[in-house]
Amino acid sequence: MISSQQLSELYQQACEVELQAFKPGNVSVYADGHDMTVADFRLSAKVSAGPLCTLDYSLGEKIFYAVKATREAVSCNTNLGIILLCAPLIQAAHFKQPNQTLRQALNQVLTTTTVGDAEWVFKAIMLASPGGLGDSEQQDVSEKATINLTEAMRLASAKDRIALQYISGYRDIFDFSTLIYYNALRKWADESWAAVSVYTDLLCQFPDSHIERKYGSQYSEMVASKMYEVANRLSQIENAVDALPLLYSTDQEFKAQGLNPGTMADMTVATVFTVFLEDVIKLALCNKNLAT
Repeated sequence: MISSQQLSELYQQACEVELQAFKPGNVSVYADGHDMTVADFRLSAKVSAGPLCTLDYSLGEKIFYAVKATREAVSCNTNLGIILLCAPLIQAAHFKQPNQTLRQALNQVLTTTTVGDAEWVFKAIMLASPGGLGDSEQQDVSEKATINLTEAMRLASAKDRIALQYISGYRDIFDFSTLIYYNALRKWADESWAAVSVYTDLLCQFPDSHIERKYGSQYSEMVASKMYEVANRLSQIENAVDALPLLYSTDQEFKAQGLNPGTMADMTVATVFTVFLEDVIKLALCNKNLAT
């Protein structure tokens, strides 16, 4: 079992790695954007860590109180997607049984969500007020939930990549993006550049839900094409900083059009966090085996 303190530290560390990664169109240490700053995201990570890692909270309570703390600290929606993705991982890591993998424990969390969890998350989403939210014919977040959280996410999954993770057991992360991270880490031995590879490869593979909620699919092909160019450049170079000119120009192009691939930035945090959790679990298992 991983302690609340360690979970808090790993969560904040994952958030920081993502901020250190140059993610075109998104906020990073290289460039602010969309009326948000790196300082906003750092503060958001710090204040949301406490509620997320409070053992007495249910999954839904974790999410609501983390969003509430963020809203009170920075007065904008910096991390709703991060919270939605990381809360089940935290729940799984803390209550994981010795014979379970993180993925198995996560599946148990996702298959046992409640209507109460859904009600808390609906309130969290209303409080965060994410861009392009709109209305829904079924289980609208402005109304009282009547199904559990995972089923509510199922209804949203066709239009939201984060919701899709709830019904797929985080397949995109476990079967795709963590592999990208490890390969890039072996190449560059740098966590932030590994995160850049995760972000770019996710956008090559999947349209960004945050962009499509605001603009439909009109920019999806262009974004994927630009990210393929970045990914191709990264694959050809030995020194990652050689990609900076292309990253800067792509960042400026996206932001000039108001494009923020926020969903894939959130998925990047969740990927890094998953790697950190699995590394801690593997180390603990290794130490246990050595001791026996």
